[in-house]
Amino acid sequence: MEKAFATIIQGIGEDLSREGLLDTPARAAKAMKYLTQGYNQSLDDVVNNALFPSDNSEMVVVKDIEFYSLCEHHMLPFIGTAHVAYIPQGRVIGLSKIARIVDMFARRLQIQENMTKEIAEAILQVTDAEGVGVVLEAEHMCMKMRGVEKQNSTMMTSMLLGSFRSRPATRAEFFALVR
Repeated sequence: MEKAFATIIQGIGEDLSREGLLDTPARAAKAMKYLTQGYNQSLDDVVNNALFPSDNSEMVVVKDIEFYSLCEHHMLPFIGTAHVAYIPQGRVIGLSKIARIVDMFARRLQIQENMTKEIAEAILQVTDAEGVGVVLEAEHMCMKMRGVEKQNSTMMTSMLLGSFRSRPATRAEFFALVR
């Protein structure tokens, strides 16, 4: 990966022997490995059996989970927040595990639409919840730094599974709580 970054730096016309760039290929490779560490994680490892018995059958919502990802089209960042909710059926997941699931999928080359779906399906899979709702809101540097250069644009995506999709009242409660 360091060689690839060296090639890119030279390709834009820079001199790799310049003092400020001497260690840049190594630093860039290390940063890229960190930003894509989600490829080295599995859902089982992230959750780590943090599921607990509970007779709660009301909606559980975790709001404003910040995330950073890289778009798979330009490898530029998109930065935003995730709102995740589920209705338990006999067990709940450890609170921090929801944020870790968001991070696992964010730390991959992504498009926001797929990431939203992957988070929702993962929460459903590990909790066996009655329903799951996920909303992501993000700013995409590929829209802000290049192309149309629209500085105030944000993208919102949602995925509703189970009772969040089938019951209008559940859907409405979720959207009201994450506003």
